Amino acid sequence: MSTVQGDKSEAILDAAYGIFGSKGFYETKMSDIADEAGIAKGTIYLYFKNKEQLFIAVSKRDCNGFISRLDHALNSHLGTGDKLGAIAKTHLTYYYERRNHTKLFFMAPNNDPDLMKFMKAFMNEYMSMVREVLENAGVPEPVLLAEAYIGILDRLKMDIMLNPEFNEEHLNKRIAFAAALFLDGCRSFLQV
Repeated sequence: MSTVQGDKSEAILDAAYGIFGSKGFYETKMSDIADEAGIAKGTIYLYFKNKEQLFIAVSKRDCNGFISRLDHALNSHLGTGDKLGAIAKTHLTYYYERRNHTKLFFMAPNNDPDLMKFMKAFMNEYMSMVREVLENAGVPEPVLLAEAYIGILDRLKMDIMLNPEFNEEHLNKRIAFAAALFLDGCRSFLQV
């Protein structure tokens, strides 16, 4: 059990993130979150109407952090290749850092309309950031290419989340591979 320091809302979100990540939405009890946050269970309801609203708040904080990190990474690079590398690094590192919290992604209330609305907006914003990098590079079909690149990264994230032996060396290899594959296509990997 942690002690509440500073804002109770943040303490609740921190505790909920950890417990949702390890147990999943359906197995998590509000009393577990309250105990972890070091508060009374009723205090949670002063900040969040129900467990679904709390899960959405945890997801929003996490996704907004991702967008902020990606924005910073993109603004720190000039060339298209460097920006694509920054996208891969941000995307795959995000999941690598959360590899012990996989139930946050796989055991979520996926039928909650508010969560689905937020996740759609998050994915649109992420897609827009990738599309903009490609548009600025003058490539044809930037929307399809952005979808393809995110698709490559999403497939690579599954290795991170499902392989308990996945390590930082594997992560760095996949970051470099994804950017190179996307930039050069398969030509650089074939002996033709």
